[in-house]
Amino acid sequence: MRVLAEFIMRGRVQATFVVVAAAILPLLFWLSCAAACLVLLRRGARDALGILAWALLPALLWCYLGDPRLLFVSAGALGLALLLRAGFSWSVVLLCSVALGLLYAGILSAVPALREPIEAVSKELLGFWPQMLGAQEPQLPDAQRKLIEASLSVPALIGFTAMTLQVISLLCLVLARYWQALLYNPGGFGREFRALRLPAGVASVLLVSVLLVANLGPQWAALKPFFSVPLIMAGLALLHGVVAEKPAFRFWLIGTYVCLVVVYPLLIMLAVVDSLIDFRGRLARSKGVKNDSANGEG
Repeated sequence: MRVLAEFIMRGRVQATFVVVAAAILPLLFWLSCAAACLVLLRRGARDALGILAWALLPALLWCYLGDPRLLFVSAGALGLALLLRAGFSWSVVLLCSVALGLLYAGILSAVPALREPIEAVSKELLGFWPQMLGAQEPQLPDAQRKLIEASLSVPALIGFTAMTLQVISLLCLVLARYWQALLYNPGGFGREFRALRLPAGVASVLLVSVLLVANLGPQWAALKPFFSVPLIMAGLALLHGVVAEKPAFRFWLIGTYVCLVVVYPLLIMLAVVDSLIDFRGRLARSKGVKNDSANGEG
């Protein structure tokens, strides 16, 4: 990873090559976004404008061919990178990612060319799941049947797709920030991420939003993942911070990543409690630890 990051930052030609080459290959679009974010984080929007323009050209081409992922993730990740470059905290970036996910969902719902494939997938899944269950399907309780149908509905699939794009946008930015620290401030990203902590009011609002939309029907329940993402990231930051102070807990951190789908509600609760108690702050104050930025410029 370090070799690739050094190659990207060697010059405009090298950065443009990585951004465009990765964007052309469907499975490497995330690498193109991360490379563009790295250039933006280090050099700023003015110096990186030409490279960013080249990054958006393949995105527009894929969108024309019916795959908008690269365009969505590129625009979203670069927008979040601008906030981080401007000095905003990760808490603000995570909150803006919620708005980004909602924007993705709105576009997927409003644009017929993007909505129609999702409707086709929903129709296929709704017709397939009774066949998959076979003889057990008639024995399902009505409540469970409605839950399955709601999870396969068009609003649910749009919400899941938009949340996936939201997470990928964030992960591209995380990778770019990690590269930046690796090149210019080794260890800075780890300290920066471990210091991530949502304000108590923000964490409470996000938790209430998660609980509220889950009980407003299937169309609103599709919004639940958007509000969960910042809480999950804050929960992971808490675990990393605790492991940095107490290495004996490393096993639990590994287990959390392995079982992330199962334990994500626990991460949400940990993030909310940490916003009130500040576990890492108490541990750091006892050792005199100082947090710093990952950009290597301050």
